[in-house]
Amino acid sequence: MELFKQELIRLIPQLRRYACALVSNVEIADDLVQDCLERALSRHHLWDSSRPMKPWLLTVLHNIFANNARQYMRTPRLVSIDDMEDISDHKDTTDSSLTDLQMALEQLSTEHRQIILLVGVEQMSYKETATILDIPLGTVMSRLTRARQTLRQIMHEQSSTGDRQ
Repeated sequence: MELFKQELIRLIPQLRRYACALVSNVEIADDLVQDCLERALSRHHLWDSSRPMKPWLLTVLHNIFANNARQYMRTPRLVSIDDMEDISDHKDTTDSSLTDLQMALEQLSTEHRQIILLVGVEQMSYKETATILDIPLGTVMSRLTRARQTLRQIMHEQSSTGDRQ
């Protein structure tokens, strides 16, 4: 159990990164990660220790997200004025292409954002991604292709409108 807890703690930053990118709200992401950790600890006996823990945890996180998707989607994205000041203070130092990418990712559908994040950011294999999302391998590949095309299109549109301003 102690090794399980150590590995769980080691993976928290990766779970948090995925959750933040998935829901675009730090507080909701933290709640999602907390729910994932709670579920993992209460069901640690279900984890096959001969397999890596990361895909198992991402599956747990994904399932919690899917179960609460309507609630997450109905929650408005509110930013306090204080946070807006912080964003503007850092705007000069932030790499604009990273900001553009974050904005573009938020415009993707949840299905496409999940695929891009799991394969591109978390570097999960297609097979692991299929297992995490509980979809066929071919669906992973086709969604990834469409997600990349859509992301390119959004980024192109953003750069075109940015050039005109």
